[in-house]
Amino acid sequence: MSLYLHFIYSFLATIGFSIFFNVPKKDLLYASLTGSIGWTLYTYLNSITNSASLSSFIAATVIGLLGELFARINRKPVTVFIIPGIVPLVPGYGMYLTMLDIINNDFYSAAKTGSDTIFIAGSIAIGVILVSSTAKLCKKIKNAD
Repeated sequence: MSLYLHFIYSFLATIGFSIFFNVPKKDLLYASLTGSIGWTLYTYLNSITNSASLSSFIAATVIGLLGELFARINRKPVTVFIIPGIVPLVPGYGMYLTMLDIINNDFYSAAKTGSDTIFIAGSIAIGVILVSSTAKLCKKIKNAD
């Protein structure tokens, strides 16, 4: 599937999650852009690097940066843009496969799939936290002047 279709489908999916999370109507476009750019970047990087963890980390970092940027532009909390933005990256299929392997008593495969899923989820968390911490540090330095 082309990256254009990934962008469009993830944009539509993020709009749905944004409505579900009660994102204000004015901010639906920004939240959806955050999710679709993050997912498209993840897809592109994953095809190049073949590393879901690295791709998730970089995409989550970009989502965090876009969330901070859109929060400053629209004077809204950052979570309005970051939470719907990371929803396309969440490794739900990996969690499903892990549970399926556990039910089928395939513990080796469950351990492998589960550890990959945990690494992806950790990469997403570290990417978002890195940007958030850097933004707070910059704000603290700016206010100290």
